[in-house]
Amino acid sequence: MELPLLKEFVVIFSLSVVVIYLCHYVKVPAIVGFLLTGVVAGPHGLGLVKAAHEVEIMAEVGVVLLLFTIGLELSLGELMRLRKPVFLGGLAQVALTILAFAGGAELLGQPHGTAAFIGFLAALSSTAIVLKLLQERAQMDSPHGRISLSILIFQDLVIVPMMLLVPFLAGKGGEAGPSLLFTMAKGAGIILLVFLLSRKLVPALLHRIVRTRNREVFLVSTLAFCLAIALLTSSMGLSLSLGAFLAGLIMAESEYSHSALEGIMPFRDVFTSLFFISVGMLLDLGFVIDHLPLVIGVTLSVLAVKCLLGGGATLMLGYPLRPALMVGLALCQVGEFSFVLAKAGVSYGLFDRNEYQLFLAASIMTMALTPFLIAGAPRMADVVVRLLPPGARLARRGEDAAAEEAGGAHCGMDLTNHLIIVGFGIGGRHLARAAKAAGIDYTILEMNPDTVRTFAAKGEPIAYGDASHPAVMEHAGACAARVLAIVISDPAAVRSITDTARKLNPSLHIVVRTRFISEIAALRDLGANDVIPEEFETSVEIFTRVMSRYLVPRAEIERFVEEVRTESYDMLRQVDIRTEPLAALSTYFTDFDLSAMTVEPGCMLDGMTLQQADLRRLHGLTLVAVKRGEEVLPNPDGTLRLMAGDVTYVFGPHADIAAKAGLFAARRRAWETGEEEKGPGLEATLADGSGLADHGPGGGSDGGADERMKGPAERGADDEAVAPGGDAVAVAGEATPGDKV
Repeated sequence: MELPLLKEFVVIFSLSVVVIYLCHYVKVPAIVGFLLTGVVAGPHGLGLVKAAHEVEIMAEVGVVLLLFTIGLELSLGELMRLRKPVFLGGLAQVALTILAFAGGAELLGQPHGTAAFIGFLAALSSTAIVLKLLQERAQMDSPHGRISLSILIFQDLVIVPMMLLVPFLAGKGGEAGPSLLFTMAKGAGIILLVFLLSRKLVPALLHRIVRTRNREVFLVSTLAFCLAIALLTSSMGLSLSLGAFLAGLIMAESEYSHSALEGIMPFRDVFTSLFFISVGMLLDLGFVIDHLPLVIGVTLSVLAVKCLLGGGATLMLGYPLRPALMVGLALCQVGEFSFVLAKAGVSYGLFDRNEYQLFLAASIMTMALTPFLIAGAPRMADVVVRLLPPGARLARRGEDAAAEEAGGAHCGMDLTNHLIIVGFGIGGRHLARAAKAAGIDYTILEMNPDTVRTFAAKGEPIAYGDASHPAVMEHAGACAARVLAIVISDPAAVRSITDTARKLNPSLHIVVRTRFISEIAALRDLGANDVIPEEFETSVEIFTRVMSRYLVPRAEIERFVEEVRTESYDMLRQVDIRTEPLAALSTYFTDFDLSAMTVEPGCMLDGMTLQQADLRRLHGLTLVAVKRGEEVLPNPDGTLRLMAGDVTYVFGPHADIAAKAGLFAARRRAWETGEEEKGPGLEATLADGSGLADHGPGGGSDGGADERMKGPAERGADDEAVAPGGDAVAVAGEATPGDKV
């Protein structure tokens, strides 16, 4: 049985393995490797692939799945929050680019229609490449990542009108006018359908599918839904990619979006790689070699002009120069949908073969350079910003305008020993709330102008500005601040801000939130004092919760966590932690808890009998078992004397167990943590004649109790102890019933 397409795939993927393996060792991104694979295997290279058209069809599936996963990671609510950068920023970028390139083409003698068509081609950027790179670099949540996504969404929306305008540009419009209006009406209908499906039908349908508990059914249903919506939009004159993106938005509104994303990712990666390979197949190496200076000149011109215009559109949204430059560098390539437009232009006579090949060569070169430009964007943006004079209006215009609108008095220049919070997302808001409750002066720097406007109206001391810019940090009072907390999601910006702040104030205590443990060393080298990786804190919290359910003693859990933090987050070293079958008891109660408490040396219960401790009457706790060494003593009677190192299993309400933890802690530790038992509980123990006066290790009143009463203090001469706060505590003589301690 002959399977020609299978042979093509074997050739493509085998060659891809070799090329990408070599690219890995020379630190070249995989996307460039896929493009090179297409160039080598394509009809203009070694000619290893004959069925290039079939490969292009499979590649289109890759773009569809890529846009579907992007929609899954967003939601309709998130898209509505991005409406300003989508429609204002996207419109500015597309309009400016069309005007610039159309004007340049007319100056070079191109007809009006062809000049406008060239502007259309240049206005689009590569959604597939940019979003894949931003996802890999964990920059989707950064300011430049969100702006780039917003502009790319707008570009996807205008592809259809551009396609419909191609006949007009070629002078063959005819009936295209009514067709354009009809397509726009269909687009509005599709968007309305998306809202209805996301709210009603799809969540209910997915719930019924998930109830089958069959992973294959769920995965196939997800793929079918994605392709069906894409096909629907395509049949109505809209793009497949737009339909896939809308399908992702619909499913993102359900609680099953994460499972769908997990299942679809392997398919997306395989088919997306085919897309990049198919793009490489289009390039004619002979044409590139014959016209190399022209190709290089056009490539550099496209990169430079698109970078400036993309950055300009970002500045128009009110963002500062640094993220504007990073957006420009991210969007300066020519997009994959431009190839679709270019083919239509050739069919309508807007391009001849040489012009088409020049377009392909320059476009593919811009795509191949994009991974390097995005990787180097933070450094290049920093260099440009630092080369500008401190008072340059270009760099500070948005900051000044937002500061005036927010009330320019909200800065930190008149504060000392204050807290500077960079970023006002959830983490920044919690920190500001805690600082306000503690009476700590603070000021906030935020790069989202809408957030600044909203919270400034609520009275927050918030200012608009790029904290990586020294002038902005000086304006926030970094030279006189005590602590800087950086709680943003952009890794490159975090490093730049840390470096800037440390140079301004060597004594500033810098606390940084980062995503991964691997970033700790670099941030500390730049001057961060405390680096809190989300990955670590999440794993510690999970570990703590899991071990608590297995009744691992709290002291063991705290010791392990402290060891991990002390070792600078050198996580998950093996620790001998054993669990107990008693954990099963806690699953039968909801308002109560069964907890393991270790009796620490010198704690209040050390040396007491259970009768003397009277845990149930005085503290609301029931002791159900004691583990001493390897021996477990279930249901102990009142004569059992507790000893340091015993693990006690106590049962009681959640609140009581948490409040009485100080009974089991060493008294110095209890003082330090504020958990020491005071007041009525301890006085009652003495009042009934069975308290600290007679619970020495050997029984009776042997003075052991007195020594323990001195325990947390530094013992002085005779019987005077010095408490941690400096107070002298006289404990001469034995405690007797009726005494208050």
